[in-house]
Amino acid sequence: MSHVLDTTNPPTAPTGLPAGTSAPIPGTSDLFAFASADGPLVYRDAGQGPLVVLLHAGFLDHTMWDAQIAELAREYRVIAPDARGHGGSANASQPFRQADDLAALVRHLDAGPAVLAGVSMGAMIAIDTAIEHPDVVRGLALSGRGAQEPDYSDPWSNRVQAAQMAALMAGDIEGWMSNFLLWASGPHRLLDEVDPAIVQRLAAMAARTLAKHTPGETDHTVLVTDTVARAARIAVPVLGLDGTLDSPDLIATVRQLLGSVADSRTVDIPGAAHYPNMEQPAAYNRALLDFLHELDAPPGA
Repeated sequence: MSHVLDTTNPPTAPTGLPAGTSAPIPGTSDLFAFASADGPLVYRDAGQGPLVVLLHAGFLDHTMWDAQIAELAREYRVIAPDARGHGGSANASQPFRQADDLAALVRHLDAGPAVLAGVSMGAMIAIDTAIEHPDVVRGLALSGRGAQEPDYSDPWSNRVQAAQMAALMAGDIEGWMSNFLLWASGPHRLLDEVDPAIVQRLAAMAARTLAKHTPGETDHTVLVTDTVARAARIAVPVLGLDGTLDSPDLIATVRQLLGSVADSRTVDIPGAAHYPNMEQPAAYNRALLDFLHELDAPPGA
């Protein structure tokens, strides 16, 4: 049976689930639906042991973590959710915060606290969850985004960000996609230098998410406030895992957070830009597992 989302045959979450419960998704081996107060949220559940939650980047879905789940699941229980409005999860029909969705899922699983590993938007969700729901978090591994907004002072980053937003406002999906994919290469190389299979996967995930939405629909996202000051009070260990080829503006946001918290460390991932877990899975997995083993070591070991 498959766990992979398919553009033409996405997983169908069970209907009629009581709020706060979960159930397997028919036709899959390890996909489940959690019935939130505003529709089902899909997540992959693999392995046994201490809880690790993998949080995908914006416009993507849990399948960006395929190269991590199998390896981590040898030692840990790995949960890889689709954020609301992404992948197989429901769109929002009322105001919500991604951090609240995630905390509700972790509490439902009754397996926390968890180490949260996130890329880009996923890193932001991890930070917000540590701020708003510290009881469900025991560590953070962050890639591509910290608590502060990027200043986009780097000319390449500024140009791509502006072009992506202009295409979105104009309803130019092709133009938006072309600029969205450039984050996979970063400012130091051409997109043609990135593994074409990775670019194709990114495009397919983004296309699935875009297909769930309509132009002009209401954005019900509620942002967590004062995150920079509040993130400095995060008490759990934090690991920065950035691709060295990523936008310097994005790397700077992670470095700022690492410099503000009490317990931090950094591992650079050479040969990767904004999606280090996809471009360099062996290096990413090794660094994440080293961090997890550090957290799990007996005191004084």
